[in-house]
Amino acid sequence: MADLQNEFDKASGKAKEAFGEATGNKSAENEGKADQTKADIKDKLNEAGDAIKDKANEALGKFQDNKDN
Repeated sequence: MADLQNEFDKASGKAKEAFGEATGNKSAENEGKADQTKADIKDKLNEAGDAIKDKANEALGKFQDNKDN
């Protein structure tokens, strides 16, 4: 779900940026760029969280394997 929201935020950010460029509205252009940057940061945080979960599960799996032996 978060992935869809981030993609929506990126798309709306691009639209705001394009609107700002087309109309000469620097505020809208910058807001669009900021929206895209925030969505990119959220994507990276989600990826980092997934990587941490994977490593934790891997470590717990090894611990359980050693415990069973």
